[in-house]
Amino acid sequence: MACMTTSTPRRPSGLDPEIAARLKRTADGLLPAIAQQYDTGEVLMLGWMDDEALHRTLTTGRCTYWSRSRREYWVKGDTSGHFQWVKSVALDCDADTVLVKVDQVGAACHTGARTCFDEDVLLKDGADSGAPASDQ
Repeated sequence: MACMTTSTPRRPSGLDPEIAARLKRTADGLLPAIAQQYDTGEVLMLGWMDDEALHRTLTTGRCTYWSRSRREYWVKGDTSGHFQWVKSVALDCDADTVLVKVDQVGAACHTGARTCFDEDVLLKDGADSGAPASDQ
């Protein structure tokens, strides 16, 4: 059996084994986690979670992510004061993405912007996209 290295720590997680068994992770053992404002539907940011980060998010009520660059866990708001209070957590139909609905306090983006998705809009309102109305 080949040894696999990942960017996440290899240690036991407190995540419920039934949930862990359902997850489809990247080769690095991570899941994309989309943070969305619970009451407006505004998409705030995308972070990465491993099993332990998901466990901490589910049990503490605060979003915990895995930093791929720093190779450590970080809790949104611990250094910035811009907290994400968890309202709900859901898996997508393929169990390869987590949607975390939060009450965002302050900016979600590390740049200080409310959301990570408002600076570089590539297409707005589908204007002249030439794309079909549906992908059936």
